[in-house]
Amino acid sequence: MDGAHSSALQLQQLPPTSSANSASEASFSYKENLIGALLAIFGHLVVSIALNLQKYCHIRLAGSKDPRAYFKTKTWWLGLFLMLLGELGVFASYAFAPLSLIVPLSAVSVIASAIIGIIFIKEKWKPKDFLRRYVLSFVGCGLAIVGTYLLVTFAPNSHEKMTGENITKHLVSWPFLLYMLVEIILFCLLLYFYKERNANNIVVILLLVALLGSMTVVTVKAVAGMLILSIQGNLQLDYPIFYVMFVCMVATAVYQAAFLGQASQMYDSSLIASVGYILSTTVAITAGAIFYLDFIGEDVLHVCMFALGCLIAFLGVFLITRNRKRAIPFEPYISMDAMPGMQTMHDKGMTVQPDLKASFSYGALENNDNISEIYAPATLPVMQEEHGSRSASGVPYRVLEHTKKE
Repeated sequence: MDGAHSSALQLQQLPPTSSANSASEASFSYKENLIGALLAIFGHLVVSIALNLQKYCHIRLAGSKDPRAYFKTKTWWLGLFLMLLGELGVFASYAFAPLSLIVPLSAVSVIASAIIGIIFIKEKWKPKDFLRRYVLSFVGCGLAIVGTYLLVTFAPNSHEKMTGENITKHLVSWPFLLYMLVEIILFCLLLYFYKERNANNIVVILLLVALLGSMTVVTVKAVAGMLILSIQGNLQLDYPIFYVMFVCMVATAVYQAAFLGQASQMYDSSLIASVGYILSTTVAITAGAIFYLDFIGEDVLHVCMFALGCLIAFLGVFLITRNRKRAIPFEPYISMDAMPGMQTMHDKGMTVQPDLKASFSYGALENNDNISEIYAPATLPVMQEEHGSRSASGVPYRVLEHTKKE
């Protein structure tokens, strides 16, 4: 009886202990989530300030007579330092919080850019014009902030140590191998249509960027986590998987930047920002959920609220970028007198006015063969000189000088 009574007492004492441990683990995971989220928000905010500082430096040099290059100014170097600091903060955030939480927080950079753009307006405006012009930006910023709050509050709490064994185990798991097979097939199909079929749709290009970006963030989290563990004393740099992840991180980041550069040459930056954020975040969260099992053990309510936060943040970013002014392309008129080498050509006695029926003529949008004689291009009057026997081999023309009356 005494043994049964003691065993019963032990059984009664186990649940409080396990509940206390789970409570402490939940508190610790929430603290790590908060550290990672704050690092990501700080990093994106500092990167946005850095980019605006460098942009301000370029604009100021272009609008002044300062002969210095941009890299010789203190403002540009300050922007570069802040950019490196911000990127370091974002990189470190992946080691503390789940990937599904850190990736959507890039909306902070869009919010910060919108607020900085509104604060540093150089135009004169009235209150009514200001509200009418920037109402979408204010609504978008509010929605993005609400979405970010929901993301941080209902983010998954998976906190697995990024050791070499754990990363190798996830890398060879069948769900991730199946995901990689689908992603490679989809990437090859999109690349074929983009390169061979000239499918230059923005969704095609930014989906290529998103597929590469999903692998970038997966490898970034692995590299950052192994580095943090190594700094804490648990050395992980002797595992080959660390260098495999590092090479994949650099390669995917480089190709991702290349596709983004091609997209920026064909489409407006605001459209790239909104569509790219939505596609990249969706694909990256999917990759993180499959590789790192972010949502394992989460209840349905938390998953639904997290998805709602993503949708609200998507809508906020779309409204912010939709309100931006689109750049109007400028087609300069090229004056023939300003062309390099014109004086030399005149001195040599050459007629330089392009023919009207040629495939291209400076200063004209299109050619018209049936144009009136009045608008026919004027050629320089020429006169043949007598050079005797050398007339056949030399240049038999010279330019006549005319007065203004003629």
